Amino acid sequence: MISVTFWGLVFSVTLLGDASHELSVSPCPNVRYWSYFLPRDSDLRKVQLRVASFDNEVSVPKTKKEEIARLSAALLAAIDAPVPVNPTCKISKSKFMAGLQCAKRGYLQVRHPELASSVDDSRMQQGIEVGSLARQMFAGGVLVAADHRHLSDAIRDTRELVANPEVHVIFEATFERSGVLVRTDVLKRNGKGFHLTEVKSATKIKPEYTDDVSIQEYVMQGCGVQVKDTNVMHLSRDYIYDGAVGADGRRVYDISRLFATEEVQPQSDGQVTRTLDEQFRVLAQPQPPNVEPSSQCNSPYYCEFYDHCHPVWADNDIRSLPIAGCKIEALRDAGITSIDQLPGLIALRERFHLTKKECKFALGAKEKEVQINPALVAELEALRYPLFFMDFETVFPALPLFAGLRPYDQLPFQWSVHVRSKPGAEPEHHEFLATDNNDPRRDFISSLCAVMGEIGNIVVYNETFESQRLSELTSWPPGFAGRIKKIQHRLVLPVVRNHVYHPHFAGSYSLKAVLPALISEMNYDGMAVANGQDAGLAWESLLQGGLDQEERDKIKNALLEYCGQDTLALVRIMEKLRLPCS
Repeated sequence: MISVTFWGLVFSVTLLGDASHELSVSPCPNVRYWSYFLPRDSDLRKVQLRVASFDNEVSVPKTKKEEIARLSAALLAAIDAPVPVNPTCKISKSKFMAGLQCAKRGYLQVRHPELASSVDDSRMQQGIEVGSLARQMFAGGVLVAADHRHLSDAIRDTRELVANPEVHVIFEATFERSGVLVRTDVLKRNGKGFHLTEVKSATKIKPEYTDDVSIQEYVMQGCGVQVKDTNVMHLSRDYIYDGAVGADGRRVYDISRLFATEEVQPQSDGQVTRTLDEQFRVLAQPQPPNVEPSSQCNSPYYCEFYDHCHPVWADNDIRSLPIAGCKIEALRDAGITSIDQLPGLIALRERFHLTKKECKFALGAKEKEVQINPALVAELEALRYPLFFMDFETVFPALPLFAGLRPYDQLPFQWSVHVRSKPGAEPEHHEFLATDNNDPRRDFISSLCAVMGEIGNIVVYNETFESQRLSELTSWPPGFAGRIKKIQHRLVLPVVRNHVYHPHFAGSYSLKAVLPALISEMNYDGMAVANGQDAGLAWESLLQGGLDQEERDKIKNALLEYCGQDTLALVRIMEKLRLPCS
C-alpha cells in the first residue's frame, strides 16, 4: 500500500501485478509530510507503478527497491512543482503567517481587523531593537527607509539597490509577487545572487521560521532575485552580558556572541504556491472559515481575535467549561448542553475521555460552590507563625540589562511581604521597588533578607516561580546564598492549586481569577497595573527615562499598589480557607 498526504495535492497511486492497490488522497490542510509502504507480499516481485498528478503520468516496471526510489522521486517532483496562484487581494508576510497559524485569523486580519482586541506592541518593539543590533554584523549595509505607508517607494528603492553591484548588503529590501508583499531583514550579495537572513528575537530555531523564509524566497525569486541560501539569526542563550556601556550611556553588546546563525531550508515553490492559493481562496469567501477554537489560538503566537472567537457563555452553558473543544462538541452531540446535565465521573472519563483535570473542572462547576480537599486542614494547621506572605515581580528582557545576565534571564525588581505574627493579628506590610538605573538584585535580596527573619513559614502563590528566582540570586550577588537557602526551606507549597476549586475559577488558577471568586470584594479591576506584564512594562518605562517627576511617582505608586495587592490577597485567601476548614 502506498499512502501519500500533502496539502492541496491529490495522488492516485496504482500498483499492478500479483497484488493491486489503489488509493486517492484528498487535500489535507496543514499536513506537510508524506510516507509510503509497500505490501509485504513475497509473490510481489515486480509491479507497474503509475503516479498520476494533474496532467503528468509516469509508468515504469521496476523491482520493489528500484520502484520505491522511482516513486519517491516522482512524488517529490509532483509536490515540488508550483501551481498557479490566483490572488484575490493583497497580503503581507505577517498575514500569510497568520493564515498558516489559523485560516480564520488570517481572514479576520485581512477582512475584519476591527474585531481584534488591543495588541501588546512590546514584543514588536523588542523585535525592532534586536533587528537594529543585528545590522551591526553587516558592515556597509544600506537601509530601505520608506515605511509601510510608502511601499511603492520601498519597492522602487529596492530594485535600484539590487541592480547596483556596489551595494553589498540591503536592509528591509521590499518585494511583491502574486499579491504578497515581503520585507527582508538582511540581504547580502553573493556573486549573482544573495544570502537571505531573517532576524528573530527568540533563542532557538522554531518550526514556523521555515514558512517565514519560504515565502520570502518565493517572492524574491519571482522578482528575479536569486537566493543562494536562507538563514535565521537569533539570540544566543550562551551569551553573558559583561555590563559594558558606551560614551552615550547605551549598553554595548558583543554582537558576534550575542547572535547565532543557522541555515533553514525553505520549502519548494510547489508547497508555497499551494499554500498561497488556498489562502487566497479562503480570503475570497464572503464569510470567515469555520475553525473551532483550539491550541492554535495561542500557538505559536497569541491571536488578537481570541476574545472574538471565545464568547462569554452563560454560567450553566457547557461551552463555558475549560475543557477541550472536541470534548465539548462530543457532549453536545450526546444532548448534554448544560452543566446540570453532566454525567458522573466514570462516564466523563470513559465515554467522553475527559482528563482528570477536566473532570475536576466539570464536576466542580456542577456543584456550583467551592470545593475544598479535606487534606487542606492538616496543611493549614501545620503552618508555623509568624507567617510571611511573599510575592516577586520580574522582567525577562531579550537584551540583558545588567552584567552577568543572558538574553531572557529573569530580573527581579520588586517584592511585597505581609507578615502576620500570630493568628488573628493584623498583617504588617513591607515592600521594595527599584527605581533607579542600577542593577536591582543586591538591594532586592538584601532588603528581603532583612524582613524575613529566621523562623515561620513563607506563603507564596507560585512556589516554583519564587524559589527559582531565589536560586538564581544565590550566584549573584555574592554573600547571600546561605540566607537564601534558609528562606527557600520555609516556603509553603501552593495550597489553592492543590486543594481548592471554585466554578468561577473557569479552569484558571491565576491569582487574578482565584481572588474575586473566593473574596468577592477584592479584584484587580481598574488598577493602573493589573498583571505581571503590566508591571514589567511599567518598571522598564522608569529605566528608559524621559518622564517628569509626576509621571514617575504615578508609575511607582501603581507598581506598589499592585504588588501589595498580591500579598494582601494571599492573606485574605488564607483567612477564607481557614473558616470552612475550622
